[in-house]
Amino acid sequence: MSDANTAMVEKYRNSFLKEVEANVEEGEWVKMCMQCGVCSGSCPFGPHWAHPPQELFMMIRAGKREEVLTSDSMWMCTSCYNCIVRCPRELPITHIMHGLANYAHRLGIAPKNQPTRKFAKLFWENLTKKGRTNELKLGLSLYFMNGFGDGVKTSLKMKDIGLGMLKTKRMNVGEMWGGHACKDTNGLHAILKKAREIEDAKMQKF
Repeated sequence: MSDANTAMVEKYRNSFLKEVEANVEEGEWVKMCMQCGVCSGSCPFGPHWAHPPQELFMMIRAGKREEVLTSDSMWMCTSCYNCIVRCPRELPITHIMHGLANYAHRLGIAPKNQPTRKFAKLFWENLTKKGRTNELKLGLSLYFMNGFGDGVKTSLKMKDIGLGMLKTKRMNVGEMWGGHACKDTNGLHAILKKAREIEDAKMQKF
């Protein structure tokens, strides 16, 4: 085999598709997509995707690594599972989309200002602090996630709902200084740390 052919074979072996198969949840299913478009046609956000699922899968197979991993499309998925239910080949599309988003996040190249990514990050930080969500803190952090000015406007807009929740005891202001916690927060943090170590060890470099 000539040097040129050897180089082409090596390039194929180290393609983005192989990287996705190795590092993305259910990534080995990407090559099974037959490009029918049923997934994007079934998605409630179908018209708003920059790259619908079947297009992302084709881009992966074409080796468009940067375009895929910096796309905000994976972060649009709301986990409605319409795509999985209707896919003729029963691809786990929802899992792949979340897997791509998680992989891009772990690599540090996911779009920073994507709203659902911000929400996911704030929710995770809130949940893992004590093992239970502090709804008041989470709500306020979401109001102010785009800056102080937007936060004040959103808070004023939602004030009637907030006051109604206070009157009916559906919101506890005391949670700002405490809130519920799971029985063993140290154990939870140890589990999460170990899970991150396992994930990092399993991630293959390309």
